[in-house]
Amino acid sequence: MVRRSDVTGSDGVRLAAWEFADPPKARREGAPAPGVLLLHGLMGRASHWAPTARWLAEKHRAVALDQRGHGRSDKPAEGPFTREAYVADAEAAIEQLDLTPAVLIGHSMGALTAWQLAARRPDLVRALVICDMRASALGAASQREWEDWFKSWPVPFATLADVRKWFGEDDPWVERPSPARGEFFAEVMAERADGWRPVFSRRQMLRSRATWVFDAHWEELAQVRCPALVVRGLDGELGRAEAQEMVRVLPRGKYAEVADAGHLVHYDQPEGWRAALEPFLQDAVG
Repeated sequence: MVRRSDVTGSDGVRLAAWEFADPPKARREGAPAPGVLLLHGLMGRASHWAPTARWLAEKHRAVALDQRGHGRSDKPAEGPFTREAYVADAEAAIEQLDLTPAVLIGHSMGALTAWQLAARRPDLVRALVICDMRASALGAASQREWEDWFKSWPVPFATLADVRKWFGEDDPWVERPSPARGEFFAEVMAERADGWRPVFSRRQMLRSRATWVFDAHWEELAQVRCPALVVRGLDGELGRAEAQEMVRVLPRGKYAEVADAGHLVHYDQPEGWRAALEPFLQDAVG
């Protein structure tokens, strides 16, 4: 079962929210299953969460959101693609889909959105999972690297096999072959008249990234009052020292790492990802 719901986000932007399995009918004398909102990272889409959402649905109502500019959600030409807009969209999803108080699970940029919302609206969030997102500023050099990387994409791709090969093997950012990375990017491509192109605008992705890459986000992290889990892949972008400092800064922070995983932790190693999350969710939600 895959069910879509539409959410009206900030500035009237239409957002697509997805459930990939039926939630439990009820729990604890008929109380509804606790809500979970899953937020993908930059360039991602809700379907990347499908395996996670299916096992979460054993105990929770798990909803994955296509964030603005991504997936099947609106991609307004001029945005806005600000931090405030992304956070307001997640807030709207929780409220309009009756997920309150929700567990927020975010990957990369989605994790930043999740902890910013948890800091600003603690009444909406019962627990938080931060997956491979740094709290430190990355700076101008990082943004220039992304600009150059986007320009290097050999679009359009002739076939999805070409997409998988380039992102999984030929991309200069790939240190060793990664079939999971190739599959991840194949999911964000659509066939056009001239071949396969991303479903998002790379220009809009850079605009979205520019709203957080130059700033540090430690202060908001310290304002998160709910239980929070910081998860990193051993070969991901979030280093162990920074991850452990994030746990220290979080008032109720915990730490987990997943072996043999890169930045796409939940996609690289779904079993290790589940093993990291389930004890935390059991303690935080029951």
